[in-house]
Amino acid sequence: QVPFTVLQGEGVEYLGHANDAVIAISNYRLHIKFKDSVINVPLRMMESVECRDMFQLHIVCKDSKVIRCHFSTFKQCQEWLKRLNRAIARPTKPEDLFAFAYHAWCLGVCVDEEDQHAHLCRPGDHVRYRFEMELARMGFDLKNVWRVSDINNNYKLCSSYPQKLLVPVWITDKELENVASFRSWKRIPVVVYRHVRNGAVIARCSQPEISWWGWRNADDEYLVTSIAKACALNPGVKASGGVPHTASSDGSEACDADFDSSLTACSGVENAGTPQKLLILDARSYTAAVANRAKGGGCECEEYYPNCEVVFMGMANIHSIRNSFQYLRAVCSQVPDPSNWLSALESTKWLQHLSVMLKAAVLVSSAVDREGRPVLVHCSDGWDRTPQIVALAKILLDPYYRTMEGFQVLVESDWLDFGHKFGDRCGHQEKVEDQNEQCPVFLQWLDAVHQLLKQFPCLFEFNEAFLVKLVQHTYSCLYGTFLGNSPCEREMHNIYKRTCSVWSLLRAGNKNFHNLLYMPGSEQVLHPVCHVRALHVWTAVYLPASLPHPLGQDDMDIYLPPGSQSQEFSGRCLDRLPKTRSMDDLLSACDSSSPLTRTSSDPNLNNHCQEVRVGLEARHVTAEGAELHPGEG
Repeated sequence: QVPFTVLQGEGVEYLGHANDAVIAISNYRLHIKFKDSVINVPLRMMESVECRDMFQLHIVCKDSKVIRCHFSTFKQCQEWLKRLNRAIARPTKPEDLFAFAYHAWCLGVCVDEEDQHAHLCRPGDHVRYRFEMELARMGFDLKNVWRVSDINNNYKLCSSYPQKLLVPVWITDKELENVASFRSWKRIPVVVYRHVRNGAVIARCSQPEISWWGWRNADDEYLVTSIAKACALNPGVKASGGVPHTASSDGSEACDADFDSSLTACSGVENAGTPQKLLILDARSYTAAVANRAKGGGCECEEYYPNCEVVFMGMANIHSIRNSFQYLRAVCSQVPDPSNWLSALESTKWLQHLSVMLKAAVLVSSAVDREGRPVLVHCSDGWDRTPQIVALAKILLDPYYRTMEGFQVLVESDWLDFGHKFGDRCGHQEKVEDQNEQCPVFLQWLDAVHQLLKQFPCLFEFNEAFLVKLVQHTYSCLYGTFLGNSPCEREMHNIYKRTCSVWSLLRAGNKNFHNLLYMPGSEQVLHPVCHVRALHVWTAVYLPASLPHPLGQDDMDIYLPPGSQSQEFSGRCLDRLPKTRSMDDLLSACDSSSPLTRTSSDPNLNNHCQEVRVGLEARHVTAEGAELHPGEG
């Protein structure tokens, strides 16, 4: 009999034993039940499975967990190795991902499908109408200074960009077309944020295609300089009292002053008619930017872009980040605990990479807030390091993005709308076998947000459990939010209407993810300490023996359709991740006289049309990276 209560739309394909453990593989997850513990791992969370020491399966997960399982015979071990490798193979079509089956079940049990879809799939008006609401919130003058261009309607200009683009009002669509021919992947400079107090904006794009021939584009140069001129025409409202409030995690180390030195060329906001010197922040090193000229890329030349300054940040590419993460995972999964832990951690360079990312974000926020300067951010393609810097800088500058609602808007706008390749980077894109495209870019950014949460524990509405849950469902493929590589691709496969949204789980009304220390109403700009010595290993993700502690299970129902009745959820605390109901009452659950109660895949997902209980991740377990022998707790 199946040793666990199946998920909606889930079908068990294999069932067997490994010594004293019960193993099951469904179309969604791997389930391992030991004597007094249980592990549930979504198949798409698993990166690789290999046989070690003849009798041991070594399962490596994309969120850094490592699971080891021993078998009594070599033949048995090989059989399960083949089954698991078949189960985690890349999908041949999007519909092979479990998010579609789960959503289909949710609609199938409800009378009013449209109403149910509204509750399960649509994340809320603040996300659905984010572009229009953000323009109004940030005070863009859409009559005289800025305009929304429809040149990318139906993604005809750039498939990895949103359909609506914000540019200076005097820039024509013809000029935008010319600029697109000069920028990598046609990712032109567009504005994504405006500082309400001084009018300085943040724009983003990809690298210019200068090549070894030193090509120029007059329309590109005109667009870049026009962004600075538009800021001068739409200067914003100065805060009363002069100097804005700022927040620092440590008075003795308020921020990295050495990374502010490049901003001294333009100190203070001059009169509104004088454009400030625009800062072009290239996330790459100067060497890497120049090397890209051999492949047709390159960087801006200050001589051709008047009133602009180019700064290189030296952030590593996805290949270096992937290697760093693999080293980190290997160090965190060592058994027993290594005696040279600190030196081994240093050798991974993971914290060093986080430090550089934070410094880049601080540089952007300081330029915008302290200097009143517009900033243009890009890397090579503009969909990996660029959203890391831009989204992090927006969190530093704007307290709205530190709320649960604002954070959802931030992820949707800067990561999903602007084409971060979640499918390739997370390894669940169909018909792609190139492992070099995988990289935990979004996970690294969430780690940086976690560092800010540690330094400013009272200035975020959400807690650490919110970020941990987001890490899990970035890879789980239970929700459709992070499927696909671009907004065009998601629209082509109708993912929005055919899958559930992760924001229906991580909604503002879910108290499990609320930060008890949060002080609403603060307008502080964050100035974090970026030194490596001030950063911490994210133990809740990389060393999952210690998990975040949210509130009790009050009000855990998620967007229920009208008329649905919620039963009282048990007082179990999410952070302790206890065994599932099916594990607590295994014998009675499997008894033919006792009907099985279907459960959901997530401990916070209490009701989708009917009472649903469960757990997809490991519950009441030892660290999943530790040695797991059948029969051990």
